[in-house]
Amino acid sequence: MTPLIWIIDEEWPDYDMERKLLRERYPDCDIRFSSYDYAEDLENFGKDADAILCQIYATLPREAIERLTRCKAIAVYGGGFDRVDIVAAREKGIKVTNISNYCKEDLADYTMAAVYFFYKQVAQLSAEVKTLPWGAQAIERPPMRLSESVMHIIGLGRIGREVAAKAKGNGLKVTAYDPYVSAEEMAASGVAKTGWDEGLAGADYISVNCILNEETTGLIKYEDFEKMKSSAYLVNTARGKVIDEEAMVRALEKGLIKGAMLDVIATEPPTYSEKIFGCQNAYVTPHVSYISVQSFEELKRRAVGNAVMGMEGKISPDLVNG
Repeated sequence: MTPLIWIIDEEWPDYDMERKLLRERYPDCDIRFSSYDYAEDLENFGKDADAILCQIYATLPREAIERLTRCKAIAVYGGGFDRVDIVAAREKGIKVTNISNYCKEDLADYTMAAVYFFYKQVAQLSAEVKTLPWGAQAIERPPMRLSESVMHIIGLGRIGREVAAKAKGNGLKVTAYDPYVSAEEMAASGVAKTGWDEGLAGADYISVNCILNEETTGLIKYEDFEKMKSSAYLVNTARGKVIDEEAMVRALEKGLIKGAMLDVIATEPPTYSEKIFGCQNAYVTPHVSYISVQSFEELKRRAVGNAVMGMEGKISPDLVNG
């Protein structure tokens, strides 16, 4: 039987790599494409797919998964798989995979770019140069050198450790909160383990790098912003819902922290009516911190590999519903 591979996506400009890799394995395979509004395609052909590759924004609920007749694999393009009902998939014998750890260098680079954005204010000062005094008076409050500053990381997994390494390489002292990583493990990476309150209170820069699950949804609340320095900056490249976004907007408006750089927000894709877009000192980028030539290549190659392994009854190391 000719394999049918169904790609659900609205983000990639092309699928040349997917076609190449899939046809090397299955020369006569049928590759179909759908947007996130795929209900009609599900009935017309999607229900008979042998494997699905889907963007992290594609929602695959139980009712859609139960319509699948011969699917063996759902391969998500990225780390987040919260929009796929992995329980329903497991009940149908469908292996769901994500792609973790493929872009840790890119995320860490983004975090450090955000640190320098806030530290040296190059973009802000350049944009306002004609309205500012010339010389030292243009700087309202001199910043602390990075060598005298503390980066606090929430979630010291593989990405968090990459952020720590980059931060240390730029002279920052690094602390971290992660209940699943021991003080000894952290010390081996040159990171000081802290309690929740202690870490927030001592930080000049806070990097959010934990996964999103029931435990971490809404992890950072209004009272947590009250514990931070008024001069602190927050950077989030993890998931928007780790932070209570309404609370963060209030905290920024009240000056509880100095600013936030957010590559992820609670609602994605956004409607742009969200309060965060009108919040002064909140800088939002369109979920691109993971992007580089190399990360794209690895992401697509691994996603196709995960789909192939699932179709052939093999267990991928990226399996999330085993």
